This record gives sequence, C-alpha cells and structure tokens, in this order.
Amino acid sequence: MKGTLKLGLGLALTLLLSTASFAQIRIGQPSGFTGSVSAGVKENTDGARLWLDAVNARGGVHGQKIELVSVDDQFDPRKTVELARELITRDKVIALFLNRGTPHAEALLPVLEAFKLPLVAPSTGAMVLHEPVNPWVFNVRATYQREAARAIEHLASIGMSRIAVWQTDDSFGADSATGALKGFEKAGIKPLLQEKFARDKPDFSGLAQQTTAQQAQAVLVIGSAGNTANAVKALRGAGSKAQVVTLSNNASEGFIKLLGDHARGVIVTQVFPNERSVSSPMIKEAMELAKAKGLEGVSPAMMEGYAAAKVLVEGLRRAGPRPTSQGLRDALESIRGFDLGGLSLGYARDDHTGLDFADLSIIDSAGKFRR
Repeated sequence: MKGTLKLGLGLALTLLLSTASFAQIRIGQPSGFTGSVSAGVKENTDGARLWLDAVNARGGVHGQKIELVSVDDQFDPRKTVELARELITRDKVIALFLNRGTPHAEALLPVLEAFKLPLVAPSTGAMVLHEPVNPWVFNVRATYQREAARAIEHLASIGMSRIAVWQTDDSFGADSATGALKGFEKAGIKPLLQEKFARDKPDFSGLAQQTTAQQAQAVLVIGSAGNTANAVKALRGAGSKAQVVTLSNNASEGFIKLLGDHARGVIVTQVFPNERSVSSPMIKEAMELAKAKGLEGVSPAMMEGYAAAKVLVEGLRRAGPRPTSQGLRDALESIRGFDLGGLSLGYARDDHTGLDFADLSIIDSAGKFRR
C-alpha cells in the first residue's frame, strides 16, 4: 500500500513538473544594459514589459506566461553571440528579441541559422536585416537608411546646404551614411564633409574644430547615445551653432539626460508616432498601462519595445499552445495586416520589414521630444 502511495505521489509530481515546464515561454534578450546605449536599451525593455506584463496578468498566451530573459552583453558583439548561445542551450529560449546594435545583430545571424531560431524586433534599422530577406529575422521598425535620407531632405528643404556627416566607424555608421547620401542626392547637394569616428571612446575635438572652421549649418551625427552626446558637447565647445541631427537609436529620455544643457534644439528622427498623442490607439493603450505602473508616460524608445512585444505576442498566439522556434517563425510569417493600434504590420516570405514609418522630432526647452 505504501509502495502504491509513493508511486502515485511520484507520478503526480512528475506530471506537475511536466506541466510546470510548459507554464512559461522563454524569450532571450542579449542587449547592452550597460555601456553607451544602456539608457535606450532599458527604455526599450521597459516598453516591452508593459505589454508582456499585461498579457501575463491575463493568463499569458494559451495559458502560458512569457518570461523575458534579459542579459547584459555590454554592447560587445562577441559577448552578444556568447550570451545568445547560452540563452538557447542553457535557458531554452525559443526566440531572441529586441537586442540593440547593428554589428550585434549581424553577429547573431549565423547563430539564428545554426539553431533555426527567430530574432524578433532587433532594435536596429540596419538594411542588412531587411535585404536580402533573412528567414529568421523579423523587423518591426523602419530602416536607418530611410531615417537618414529623410533627415537630410528636411535640412535641405529649409535651405541648408552646408551639412556635415559624422559617422561611427562600424556597420551601423556605414549603413546609415548610405541613406544620408541618398538624401543628399535627392536634394541635389553634397556633404560639406563626411568623417568617421572611433566606436569606442572617440575624441571629437579635432573633428569639431574642423566642422566649425568650415561653417557647417548642420551636422548629422550617426552614433550611440553616449558618443552622440559627447559629439554635441564638442561641437558647442568649439563654438559651432550648427543644427545637430541624429537617428532614432537615440530617441530616448536617457539620451536627453546625457545631452544636459545642450539638449535643446537637437533633432531626432523617430520610427513611431508621437509618444504623447492620445489620438493614436497604440500610444493611448501604452500610456494607460504605464500609468497603472506609476509611470508618468512613455518615451519613443519605450514605444519601440512596446510595439515589438505586441508583434511577439501575436506570433506566439498564432504558434499554438506548444510553441517551438520553427513554429513561431512560421506563425510570424503568416501575419498580414496586424493592427498594432493605428499602425498596420504584416510579413511575407519575401518581406520581413514590418513598419516603414519615419518622422522627425526636436528636443524642446523642457527636455521633451516635440513633433
């Protein structure tokens, strides 16, 4: 009798553990939670957790809660790959999600192929993730090339022709600069100068003096939040009053804090609607969830994470009660005309771009982005 009881308890415990193993869906996020991009990464993640927490509070997806396993790659592509492999083999994540950085996402591509596992919503607008279409990468935001081209076209439209381009010396800088050059070509002008700076601990003093001496009317700075903030400070220190423009990778409140007294007037491209526009259903929904958590509102970087989480959850919903990496990939590719809340997103076998929305904002005297 006792043996039967032990057997029964053992079977019950086995069933309980088996059930528990399906109680959570693990998603991996190797990203730069420390280093020059940490402010934006944290806001991206906070935005994603707004939606994931709301979904989990309602019972998750098919009765399973989503666990976002976030780890710090210190904004080092080599560490990104190392951590991604650990997340896949040790933590059994079924997808990677919302990692920051163009070189980092590029470094992940062989990992995705080797493990047949999707990367959802990389926080980069690198063209290499869009063309040619990678079967394992599902973008949500617009490309950096589109943003950079729009920024140059805007500057030209208001009469500026002496426009300098400062770009980080990596694949992000090269890709974004390609878009800027398309903008120059469309506007019928050429860059006043185009210079690269080191990705790690650059010295902007000489470049700032050169740009000031050439009387630049505007400077497009393509770089991380920390480097871009230091670039702006160097420009102002050299006496330049040039209009500074940067891309949406710096569309975070953390970037504004890094700029300090030099924030006012900096133009930042955006890839989501105005984060204070209650006329946008997605923004209004996110603001309500943020308020319920005691937050004052949402930032552009938070909205990128929020939209990414909505796409991820929709993919998991379509993948069924026992989602696999391959099943999630197929489910994401089946999405057509998915309403994020005023923005429609869809994928196809020959199109993993997601959204193509691009806009401009300027930082006002109160330290807020204005459209």
